[in-house]
Amino acid sequence: MAVLKEADSLDSRDTDLYQEGFRDYLTSKNMSANTICVYCYAVRQFFEIHKELTIATLQLYKVYLLEHYKPQTVNLRIRALNCYMEYLNHKDSKMTMIKIQQKMYLDRIISQADYEYLKRRLWEDGEFSYYFVIRYMAATGVRISELVKFEVVDVKSGFKDLYSKGNKMRRIYIPTILKQKTEVWLDKNGRKKGALFLNRFGNPITASGIRGQLKAFALRYNLDPEVVYPHSFRHRFAKNFIENSGDIALLSDLLGHESIETTRIYLRRSSSEQYRIVNKIVDW
Repeated sequence: MAVLKEADSLDSRDTDLYQEGFRDYLTSKNMSANTICVYCYAVRQFFEIHKELTIATLQLYKVYLLEHYKPQTVNLRIRALNCYMEYLNHKDSKMTMIKIQQKMYLDRIISQADYEYLKRRLWEDGEFSYYFVIRYMAATGVRISELVKFEVVDVKSGFKDLYSKGNKMRRIYIPTILKQKTEVWLDKNGRKKGALFLNRFGNPITASGIRGQLKAFALRYNLDPEVVYPHSFRHRFAKNFIENSGDIALLSDLLGHESIETTRIYLRRSSSEQYRIVNKIVDW
Protein backbone atom coordinates (compact mmCIF):
# COMPACT_ATOMS: atom_id res chain seq x y z
CA MET A 1 0.00 0.00 0.00
CA ALA A 2 1.01 3.61 -0.44
CA VAL A 3 1.31 6.16 2.34
CA LEU A 4 -1.95 6.52 4.26
CA LYS A 5 -3.54 9.72 2.98
CA GLU A 6 -6.09 11.83 4.78
CA ALA A 7 -8.70 10.49 2.39
CA ASP A 8 -7.62 6.87 2.78
CA SER A 9 -9.31 4.75 5.41
CA LEU A 10 -9.77 1.24 6.66
CA ASP A 11 -13.36 0.50 7.63
CA SER A 12 -13.86 -1.18 11.02
CA ARG A 13 -15.98 -3.84 9.32
CA ASP A 14 -12.79 -5.14 7.69
CA THR A 15 -10.79 -5.30 10.92
CA ASP A 16 -11.63 -8.89 11.91
CA LEU A 17 -9.95 -10.16 8.77
CA TYR A 18 -7.02 -7.78 9.17
CA GLN A 19 -6.54 -8.64 12.84
CA GLU A 20 -6.23 -12.35 12.14
CA GLY A 21 -3.52 -11.54 9.63
CA PHE A 22 -1.94 -9.10 12.10
CA ARG A 23 -1.69 -11.82 14.73
CA ASP A 24 0.03 -14.10 12.20
CA TYR A 25 2.33 -11.21 11.25
CA LEU A 26 3.36 -10.68 14.90
CA THR A 27 3.94 -14.40 15.33
CA SER A 28 6.20 -14.40 12.26
CA LYS A 29 8.24 -11.66 13.97
CA ASN A 30 8.81 -14.03 16.93
CA MET A 31 7.05 -11.71 19.35
CA SER A 32 6.07 -13.15 22.71
CA ALA A 33 2.51 -14.26 23.38
CA ASN A 34 2.11 -11.43 25.86
CA THR A 35 3.29 -8.80 23.33
CA ILE A 36 0.95 -10.20 20.68
CA CYS A 37 -1.94 -10.00 23.13
CA VAL A 38 -1.09 -6.39 24.08
CA TYR A 39 -0.66 -5.26 20.46
CA CYS A 40 -3.92 -6.87 19.33
CA TYR A 41 -5.73 -5.30 22.27
CA ALA A 42 -4.46 -1.83 21.24
CA VAL A 43 -5.76 -2.31 17.70
CA ARG A 44 -9.14 -3.52 18.98
CA GLN A 45 -9.32 -0.53 21.33
CA PHE A 46 -8.58 1.84 18.46
CA PHE A 47 -11.44 0.49 16.35
CA GLU A 48 -13.82 0.55 19.32
CA ILE A 49 -13.19 4.30 19.53
CA HIS A 50 -12.85 5.11 15.83
CA LYS A 51 -14.71 3.49 12.95
CA GLU A 52 -12.02 4.26 10.38
CA LEU A 53 -8.24 4.20 10.31
CA THR A 54 -6.98 7.52 8.93
CA ILE A 55 -4.20 9.96 9.78
CA ALA A 56 -6.76 12.10 11.60
CA THR A 57 -8.16 9.25 13.72
CA LEU A 58 -4.66 8.07 14.58
CA GLN A 59 -3.87 11.51 15.99
CA LEU A 60 -7.17 11.57 17.88
CA TYR A 61 -6.35 8.17 19.35
CA LYS A 62 -2.99 9.49 20.52
CA VAL A 63 -4.75 12.39 22.25
CA TYR A 64 -7.13 9.90 23.90
CA LEU A 65 -4.18 7.85 25.18
CA LEU A 66 -2.46 10.93 26.60
CA GLU A 67 -5.61 11.84 28.51
CA HIS A 68 -6.21 8.39 29.98
CA TYR A 69 -2.89 6.57 30.45
CA LYS A 70 0.61 6.90 31.83
CA PRO A 71 3.40 7.78 29.36
CA GLN A 72 4.80 4.25 29.26
CA THR A 73 1.38 2.83 28.36
CA VAL A 74 0.85 5.55 25.75
CA ASN A 75 4.09 4.59 24.01
CA LEU A 76 3.25 0.90 24.20
CA ARG A 77 -0.10 1.49 22.45
CA ILE A 78 1.59 3.75 19.88
CA ARG A 79 4.15 1.01 19.17
CA ALA A 80 1.28 -1.42 18.68
CA LEU A 81 -0.53 0.83 16.18
CA ASN A 82 2.73 1.60 14.38
CA CYS A 83 3.36 -2.12 14.05
CA TYR A 84 -0.17 -2.47 12.66
CA MET A 85 0.65 0.26 10.14
CA GLU A 86 3.75 -1.70 9.11
CA TYR A 87 1.58 -4.76 8.63
CA LEU A 88 -0.70 -2.72 6.37
CA ASN A 89 2.39 -1.39 4.55
CA HIS A 90 1.69 2.18 5.69
CA LYS A 91 5.14 2.60 7.26
CA ASP A 92 5.31 6.32 6.48
CA SER A 93 2.15 7.05 8.48
CA LYS A 94 3.51 6.07 11.89
CA MET A 95 2.73 8.08 15.00
CA THR A 96 5.63 9.64 16.89
CA MET A 97 6.35 8.38 20.38
CA ILE A 98 6.16 10.76 23.32
CA LYS A 99 9.35 11.65 25.15
CA ILE A 100 9.64 10.31 28.69
CA GLN A 101 12.04 12.04 31.02
CA GLN A 102 14.21 9.37 32.58
CA LYS A 103 14.59 9.27 36.33
CA MET A 104 18.04 9.86 37.70
CA TYR A 105 17.55 6.94 40.05
CA LEU A 106 16.29 3.36 39.90
CA ASP A 107 13.66 2.27 42.41
CA ARG A 108 11.22 -0.58 43.02
CA ILE A 109 13.96 -3.22 43.15
CA ILE A 110 13.97 -5.82 45.88
CA SER A 111 16.96 -5.31 48.16
CA GLN A 112 19.59 -8.01 48.45
CA ALA A 113 18.65 -8.48 52.12
CA ASP A 114 14.95 -8.96 51.33
CA TYR A 115 15.82 -11.31 48.47
CA GLU A 116 17.94 -13.47 50.80
CA TYR A 117 15.18 -13.40 53.42
CA LEU A 118 12.53 -14.43 50.89
CA LYS A 119 14.72 -17.28 49.61
CA ARG A 120 15.24 -18.57 53.14
CA ARG A 121 11.57 -18.42 54.11
CA LEU A 122 10.40 -20.15 50.93
CA TRP A 123 12.89 -22.96 51.49
CA GLU A 124 11.95 -23.34 55.17
CA ASP A 125 8.24 -23.45 54.31
CA GLY A 126 8.73 -26.09 51.60
CA GLU A 127 7.70 -23.73 48.80
CA PHE A 128 10.39 -25.23 46.59
CA SER A 129 8.87 -24.35 43.20
CA TYR A 130 8.77 -20.66 44.07
CA TYR A 131 12.13 -20.84 45.78
CA PHE A 132 13.59 -21.87 42.42
CA VAL A 133 11.39 -19.41 40.51
CA ILE A 134 12.92 -16.41 42.28
CA ARG A 135 16.38 -18.01 42.22
CA TYR A 136 16.23 -18.38 38.43
CA MET A 137 15.00 -14.84 37.88
CA ALA A 138 17.61 -13.32 40.19
CA ALA A 139 20.49 -15.53 39.04
CA THR A 140 19.90 -15.34 35.28
CA GLY A 141 18.05 -12.07 34.63
CA VAL A 142 15.39 -13.98 32.71
CA ARG A 143 12.06 -12.33 31.91
CA ILE A 144 8.96 -13.99 33.32
CA SER A 145 7.69 -14.76 29.79
CA GLU A 146 10.99 -16.58 29.20
CA LEU A 147 11.10 -18.29 32.59
CA VAL A 148 7.88 -20.22 31.99
CA LYS A 149 9.47 -21.76 28.88
CA PHE A 150 12.26 -23.48 30.85
CA GLU A 151 12.21 -27.28 30.75
CA VAL A 152 13.93 -29.97 32.81
CA VAL A 153 16.27 -30.70 29.90
CA ASP A 154 17.57 -27.12 30.07
CA VAL A 155 18.83 -27.75 33.60
CA LYS A 156 20.83 -30.70 32.36
CA SER A 157 22.30 -28.53 29.58
CA GLY A 158 23.08 -25.65 31.92
CA PHE A 159 21.52 -23.09 29.60
CA LYS A 160 18.38 -22.16 27.69
CA ASP A 161 18.41 -20.83 24.11
CA LEU A 162 15.61 -18.42 23.33
CA TYR A 163 14.68 -16.72 20.09
CA SER A 164 13.35 -13.17 20.09
CA LYS A 165 12.49 -10.50 17.53
CA GLY A 166 14.19 -10.90 14.19
CA ASN A 167 15.13 -14.53 14.97
CA LYS A 168 17.87 -13.36 17.32
CA MET A 169 19.13 -16.11 19.60
CA ARG A 170 19.91 -15.39 23.24
CA ARG A 171 21.48 -17.92 25.57
CA ILE A 172 20.49 -17.81 29.23
CA TYR A 173 23.10 -19.47 31.43
CA ILE A 174 22.21 -21.35 34.61
CA PRO A 175 24.99 -20.86 37.19
CA THR A 176 26.57 -24.17 38.25
CA ILE A 177 25.58 -23.86 41.93
CA LEU A 178 21.93 -23.28 40.93
CA LYS A 179 22.06 -26.07 38.33
CA GLN A 180 23.30 -28.57 40.91
CA LYS A 181 20.70 -27.63 43.51
CA THR A 182 17.92 -27.81 40.90
CA GLU A 183 19.04 -31.29 39.82
CA VAL A 184 18.85 -32.55 43.42
CA TRP A 185 15.31 -31.14 43.71
CA LEU A 186 14.23 -32.69 40.40
CA ASP A 187 15.76 -36.08 41.28
CA LYS A 188 13.92 -36.14 44.63
CA ASN A 189 10.66 -35.59 42.76
CA GLY A 190 11.44 -38.09 40.01
CA ARG A 191 11.22 -35.40 37.34
CA LYS A 192 13.18 -36.15 34.18
CA LYS A 193 11.34 -34.18 31.49
CA GLY A 194 8.67 -31.59 30.83
CA ALA A 195 8.23 -28.03 32.05
CA LEU A 196 10.60 -27.06 34.84
CA PHE A 197 8.05 -25.11 36.88
CA LEU A 198 4.70 -26.69 37.67
CA ASN A 199 1.75 -25.41 39.68
CA ARG A 200 0.05 -27.38 42.45
CA PHE A 201 -2.05 -29.21 39.86
CA GLY A 202 1.01 -30.44 38.02
CA ASN A 203 0.49 -28.13 35.04
CA PRO A 204 3.08 -25.70 33.66
CA ILE A 205 3.10 -22.55 35.75
CA THR A 206 1.86 -19.35 34.10
CA ALA A 207 3.22 -15.80 34.24
CA SER A 208 0.02 -14.52 35.86
CA GLY A 209 0.16 -17.34 38.40
CA ILE A 210 3.69 -16.35 39.38
CA ARG A 211 2.74 -12.67 39.72
CA GLY A 212 -0.21 -13.45 41.96
CA GLN A 213 1.69 -15.91 44.14
CA LEU A 214 4.60 -13.51 44.65
CA LYS A 215 2.19 -10.90 46.00
CA ALA A 216 0.78 -13.51 48.37
CA PHE A 217 4.27 -14.38 49.61
CA ALA A 218 5.05 -10.68 50.10
CA LEU A 219 2.05 -10.36 52.41
CA ARG A 220 2.83 -13.64 54.19
CA TYR A 221 6.41 -12.60 54.96
CA ASN A 222 5.73 -8.90 55.62
CA LEU A 223 7.64 -7.68 52.57
CA ASP A 224 6.75 -4.65 50.47
CA PRO A 225 4.46 -5.93 47.65
CA GLU A 226 5.70 -3.04 45.50
CA VAL A 227 9.12 -4.67 45.16
CA VAL A 228 8.07 -8.34 45.08
CA TYR A 229 7.15 -8.79 41.42
CA PRO A 230 8.87 -10.76 38.61
CA HIS A 231 10.81 -7.95 36.93
CA SER A 232 12.17 -6.86 40.31
CA PHE A 233 14.33 -10.01 40.41
CA ARG A 234 15.60 -9.31 36.88
CA HIS A 235 16.58 -5.86 38.15
CA ARG A 236 18.28 -7.48 41.15
CA PHE A 237 20.33 -9.68 38.82
CA ALA A 238 21.39 -6.67 36.74
CA LYS A 239 22.36 -4.56 39.76
CA ASN A 240 24.35 -7.39 41.32
CA PHE A 241 26.04 -8.24 38.02
CA ILE A 242 27.13 -4.68 37.23
CA GLU A 243 28.35 -4.11 40.80
CA ASN A 244 30.41 -7.31 40.77
CA SER A 245 31.74 -7.32 37.22
CA GLY A 246 31.36 -3.82 35.82
CA ASP A 247 30.92 -5.30 32.32
CA ILE A 248 27.90 -3.40 31.02
CA ALA A 249 28.31 -4.73 27.46
CA LEU A 250 28.08 -8.34 28.64
CA LEU A 251 25.16 -7.48 30.90
CA SER A 252 23.34 -5.94 27.94
CA ASP A 253 23.80 -9.20 25.99
CA LEU A 254 22.69 -11.35 28.92
CA LEU A 255 19.54 -9.27 29.43
CA GLY A 256 18.73 -9.30 25.72
CA HIS A 257 18.64 -5.52 25.39
CA GLU A 258 18.66 -4.19 21.84
CA SER A 259 20.71 -1.16 22.92
CA ILE A 260 23.37 -0.79 25.59
CA GLU A 261 21.75 2.55 26.46
CA THR A 262 18.82 0.62 27.93
CA THR A 263 21.25 -1.22 30.22
CA ARG A 264 22.87 1.98 31.51
CA ILE A 265 20.01 2.53 33.94
CA TYR A 266 21.62 -0.11 36.16
CA LEU A 267 24.59 2.18 36.65
CA ARG A 268 22.29 4.46 38.61
CA ARG A 269 21.59 4.18 42.29
CA SER A 270 18.17 4.08 43.92
CA SER A 271 16.87 7.26 45.51
CA SER A 272 17.44 5.78 48.99
CA GLU A 273 21.03 4.90 48.05
CA GLN A 274 21.58 8.44 46.77
CA TYR A 275 20.15 9.89 49.97
CA ARG A 276 22.35 7.65 52.13
CA ILE A 277 25.49 8.64 50.22
CA VAL A 278 24.66 12.35 50.43
CA ASN A 279 24.14 12.08 54.19
CA LYS A 280 27.46 10.27 54.55
CA ILE A 281 29.49 12.70 52.45
CA VAL A 282 27.94 16.11 52.97
CA ASP A 283 28.99 17.60 56.30
CA TRP A 284 29.35 21.27 55.33
